[in-house]
Amino acid sequence: MQILLAAAGLLHWVNSRILAIGRWIGIIALAIMVCLILGQVFFRYALNDAPNWTEEGARFGMLWMTGLVAPLAYRMGGFVAIDMLEAALPKLLAGLLGVVLLGISLWVLFIAWDRGLNNHVDTLSGRGCSSSLRWPFGIEIGKCGAKFQNNYQYSALWVGVNLLILVNIELIIRQVVTLLGQGDRLPVIRHNALAGAD
Repeated sequence: MQILLAAAGLLHWVNSRILAIGRWIGIIALAIMVCLILGQVFFRYALNDAPNWTEEGARFGMLWMTGLVAPLAYRMGGFVAIDMLEAALPKLLAGLLGVVLLGISLWVLFIAWDRGLNNHVDTLSGRGCSSSLRWPFGIEIGKCGAKFQNNYQYSALWVGVNLLILVNIELIIRQVVTLLGQGDRLPVIRHNALAGAD
């Protein structure tokens, strides 16, 4: 039991800090995305000359925002869930069902981890160069020179899957500890990070 409690405490500490940083990066990515879209609309309709990189830049921000904020929402219970069966079962069976469902989720996340790495980040399209998104001030980095490499965008969701795996493992351990009657010894996951999501 002490090992499970120590693992839960360590994962709680790691996830709390990583997800707090990811939350702020996600907020910044969202702000940049909104500015780029509004700029695109202004340039297209007011000046009749829209820059071609703003759409790809907004997509870049959306991918990183999703990859960094989805694990936080998952940890806080912010995903859509159908819990009629869980509510109808006795507490012990509901807890066991929760462990099984989290285990299935972990299996799916491991498949997504492999597919994300091998089918997106480390592929021909992932190693390719962006069609319009360039580094500012003419900076040249890597084989694409002044253009962004596509895997900078594709890696956002792969990073998100890694964070989802960490969160999922923490939730499994928390569920097992709760089933063993020691749930009151677990650190509390603060829900105020998602103000207004309740």
